[in-house]
Amino acid sequence: MTYLSITFYVFVLAALFLYYSFPLRARWIVLLGGSLFFYWQAMGTGWELAVILASILAAYGAGLLLEKVKNRGILAAAVLLMVLPWFCAKNGNYVLSVLLHRNPASWIVPLGISFYTLQVISYLADVYSGRIAAQRNPARFMLYVMFFPQIVQGPVPRYGRLADQLYAGHRFEERMVTGGFCRILWGFFLKLMIADRAACFVDQVFRFDYKYTGCYVLAAGVLYSIQLYADFAACISISKGVANLFGIRLEDNFRRPYLAVSVQDFWRRWHISLSEWLRDYIYIPLGGSRKGKVRTYINLAVTFLISGIWHGAGLRFAVWGMMHAAYQIAGRLTQNIQRRAAKLAGLDRAPEAALWIRRIWTFLCVMAAWIIFRAESLRKGIRMIASVFQVRNVWIFTNGALLEMMEWREWAVLAVSVLILALVSLRQERGVSVSELILRQPVYVRWLVYLAAIFAVMTYGVYGAGYDAQAFIYGGF
Repeated sequence: MTYLSITFYVFVLAALFLYYSFPLRARWIVLLGGSLFFYWQAMGTGWELAVILASILAAYGAGLLLEKVKNRGILAAAVLLMVLPWFCAKNGNYVLSVLLHRNPASWIVPLGISFYTLQVISYLADVYSGRIAAQRNPARFMLYVMFFPQIVQGPVPRYGRLADQLYAGHRFEERMVTGGFCRILWGFFLKLMIADRAACFVDQVFRFDYKYTGCYVLAAGVLYSIQLYADFAACISISKGVANLFGIRLEDNFRRPYLAVSVQDFWRRWHISLSEWLRDYIYIPLGGSRKGKVRTYINLAVTFLISGIWHGAGLRFAVWGMMHAAYQIAGRLTQNIQRRAAKLAGLDRAPEAALWIRRIWTFLCVMAAWIIFRAESLRKGIRMIASVFQVRNVWIFTNGALLEMMEWREWAVLAVSVLILALVSLRQERGVSVSELILRQPVYVRWLVYLAAIFAVMTYGVYGAGYDAQAFIYGGF
């Protein structure tokens, strides 16, 4: 049962009927039952469910203990206990096969383990610091960890922001439910009309990297950047939309990241819940920027190294993380040089041009890191980036070579869809909410927009024979 399957929405409708049929104070029980059912259906065996329930029970007990005994040793032991299953599931075979040269093992990998591990660690840290009180009801704590709209890919919730919403029964609000429907529809648009269509080209280039070099890599890098954003934002949009149907608001996880003016700004906009988690539970405890420049740079490097390791096993993920640390350190070291260069170029008198130059430069830096992230190995990723500078084949954009990889109709639909995403993002950047504009229209106008969007996604979306609806990219992390 996945977020794009009919079965999932039949399940959501059944859960909604039960939720709004139950008394207000008991509606959280429907969410808990639905979350357990979803998890059981989404996983292949009962072992994955057993692992997450064991983790939840351990975190629940550790939280109660930490509230009574404020001891760093207990906190460290509890965090290690939470991290160990994640480390084995995500990095165990890399350690066994690459570092120890032994046969890989068959690990149990529970759904959403990377996300709920961060979730329970933040809970334990917040209980230890006194920011929140430990949850005494084990069933309610289970719901906080397993709430089905967000367990697969986040956003990574904080107990203080989400728990009360889960436990308080919500009345049916037409505006909230309609907004949730719009978010789900937007998620389908991002996934089926942008992410999966871009993947048709991206997958070919990265699979046959020895054949496609130079500008093929440049085009694939741009499209992979768009694909990854559209794919991840799609799942988050669907998660938020489904939660809205129950009257619950999940945190924003993106804020137009490709309109960022620096890599530091990019991380304020990209995967916001993870960025804030890394800031609050890694960077600031290490000392943040309070202990001098050198220590600040070391803290940045450690934080982004951990981010890279969290995303996956292998050297390329660690290098991807360190690239983002290096970008930020270089940006801080060259601030004065950048200002002087902008002044010499006259960009201080053309703020709009300066803004777009910074946005494009930031995008190119992020894109280079994404190529390393996407490549099958670090060596292949470096070779692909190098070929952009070594191979001169600009003519592929004009001689029809790209049409051999994807039909012109596919390119046209992708281009129009990306243009729509760009226009919506620019409007949002100026403080205009497109969804609010739609919701303010008369009912018949709103439904014309909804039906047109549904028709477009059903007609031009990428699905059918051989399509894998499970393949949300960040589900692998």
